[in-house]
Amino acid sequence: MPVKTFRPLTPSLRYASYADFSEVTKTRPEKRLVQIRKKTGGRNCYGRVTARGIGGGHKQKLRLVDFKRNKHGVEATVAAIEYDPIRSARLALLEYKDGEKRYIIAPAGIQVGGKVMSGPAAPAELGNALPLKAIPVGLAIHGIELTPGRGAQMVRTAGGAATLMSRDEGYAQIRLPSGEIRKVNENCYATIGQVGNTEHENVILGKAGRSRHRGIRPITRGVARNPVDHPNGGGAGKSKSGGGWQQLTSPWGLLAKGYRTRSKQKASNRFIVVRRDGRPMKNK
Repeated sequence: MPVKTFRPLTPSLRYASYADFSEVTKTRPEKRLVQIRKKTGGRNCYGRVTARGIGGGHKQKLRLVDFKRNKHGVEATVAAIEYDPIRSARLALLEYKDGEKRYIIAPAGIQVGGKVMSGPAAPAELGNALPLKAIPVGLAIHGIELTPGRGAQMVRTAGGAATLMSRDEGYAQIRLPSGEIRKVNENCYATIGQVGNTEHENVILGKAGRSRHRGIRPITRGVARNPVDHPNGGGAGKSKSGGGWQQLTSPWGLLAKGYRTRSKQKASNRFIVVRRDGRPMKNK
C-alpha cells in the first residue's frame, strides 16, 4: 500500500500523508456483518468520565470479524478486500462454498479470488489458520490465540508478524513483534503470514482535524495547569518537565515515568521466556 503525499499548498498538507486505498476492492460492508457502534464519550455506565480525551468523531460501524476461524475443512474464496474504520489492518471478505460470508484480517499479499482454509488438515499457506503444532517452525504468523478456542488475541495490527521459533512439551515458543518470546499452547490457532497494510506506520495525520475525526479530543498538559487542577501545575515560571523536584504524575498522583505497572505476581509471567527488553524472565 503506497502512501500519498502532497505539495505544501496549505500548512496542513505540508506534513500530512494519507493511505492509498488501492488494495481496497469493495467500498460498502456486508450488512449482515456490521453492528452499530455506540459512542460513550469516555464515560462508564454511571456517566462518569473514565477515559479522558474521547468524544466526537465520525460515525463508525463495527465489523464482525471471525477471529476463531472455526469453519474447519471448508475452502473459502476471497471475495473482496475492505476498509475497516476501527482498525489499522484491512479486512478480507471470505465466501464459503455453502454461501456463508465472514470477515478475517487480511494478510499481506492476499488477492481477490485466492483460496483459504482453516483446520488441522489445512496446508501451511498464506491466510490459512492452523494449530501451532501443525505450523512449520520459522514461519511468520499472526492472529494468535492465547487460549485454545477463544479466538485470536495477539498480533492483529497492520504490519504485525510473529515468528514460530520452536515447540517443546506441549507449548510453542513465539517471538512477538515487541521482541518478547512467549510460550503458547500448541493447540492454539494462528494464521500464516504477516498482517497487511504494512505502510500504515508511515501515515502522518498532519493536522488536528484528523485526530478529531477519529474521536480524539485535545488534552491540556499538567504543567500548564493551576495547582488546584493538577499535581504538576503552578510554579513561578515555565517548567519544561515538571520542575526540579517534581515527579510527573497523572491528575490523581500516579507516577507517569519510571513506575512499573505490571504486577510481579501476574499469573501469565510463567509463560514469558524473554521480556521485551531482551532480559530473561525470572519466574519464581
